Amino acid sequence: MMNDNELLQEYIRNIAPPNKAAIDRALEREFWLAKPRGTLGELENVAVQLAGIQNRLRPQHQHKVVVVCAGDHGVVEEKVSLYSKDVTYQQILNFEKSGGCITVLSENVGAKVILVDVGVDHDLPPHPRLVSAKIARGTNNIAKGPAMTREQAVASIITGIEVVMKEPYLDLVAAGEMGIGNTTPSSCIASVFTGMSPDEATGRGAGLDTEQVRHKVDVITRALEVNRPDPGDPLDVLAKVGGLEIGAMCGVYLGGAIRKAGIVIDGFIAAAAATLAEKFAPGVREYMIAGHKSREKAHIALLDYLKLRPLLDLGMWLGEGSGAAVAMYVCQCACEHFNKMTTLQEASITDVVL
Repeated sequence: MMNDNELLQEYIRNIAPPNKAAIDRALEREFWLAKPRGTLGELENVAVQLAGIQNRLRPQHQHKVVVVCAGDHGVVEEKVSLYSKDVTYQQILNFEKSGGCITVLSENVGAKVILVDVGVDHDLPPHPRLVSAKIARGTNNIAKGPAMTREQAVASIITGIEVVMKEPYLDLVAAGEMGIGNTTPSSCIASVFTGMSPDEATGRGAGLDTEQVRHKVDVITRALEVNRPDPGDPLDVLAKVGGLEIGAMCGVYLGGAIRKAGIVIDGFIAAAAATLAEKFAPGVREYMIAGHKSREKAHIALLDYLKLRPLLDLGMWLGEGSGAAVAMYVCQCACEHFNKMTTLQEASITDVVL
């Protein structure tokens, strides 16, 4: 019987690149659709990308899932957030009642929402939307030592993978998050992998003022100095300065690639998890679609690092998976134009300069 480390490696070995032949077929069809070439911009690129990811002549969008991973953070005791960690579980209860932004937006685009408790410091009652997979009651304070053990980090990733693997059908998947204080570990992850200074990697989170941001930079600097995470070992980075929900999000992305689904990336925390996923499985970024550009200042640096260009720039910075949910509608439009438009030949349009 495999241990968790062996199981994770086995899952990663099941990730193959998008199908090149399917991409070539999609490019050919896109070329002949009844419109001037390139006039639909990123819709064309997304359709071709999804055809290769899904290995289908006609990419699909009907089965959309947003996995909201939840966990608390010990670093909140350093006052890096305007809110107490109690808000984490309170929002999960709100999501269960469809009262949160992510549930409203997901339902609007026809996406199923799955809530996953990997590290909430509260006992959540059973609910049809909730997967109870608590690994610990939050992480430790990264300003004083490692967030978690390597074993807990691996368990968080496997949790995310297995939630995705259990879905009967899957075309598009996104990972959202709920965890007060999680921009702090995300800034640590961004700094480790991109080489940004803590100051460059740190934003205002849920609305910090200038002095509070300066304090947050100091906490992140201390966390990196105390833990010295190894950028060559993504598990070391996740265990030392990450979060349980960030690990689960990383797992959602790896699971999405195994399932050959388009992976829609949300904001800053999602991009930090996506960077971890790319480190665990180099090339998995080919499955990723950057949903939007967050106002959190290190977000675009992580997308640049992943060589991803955001579809939307709406000034959003909520997280939860909200930007990814909106971007799923863009992916839907990409699939619909590609699948339902006629070709020039079918439309009997002949006066065309190629």
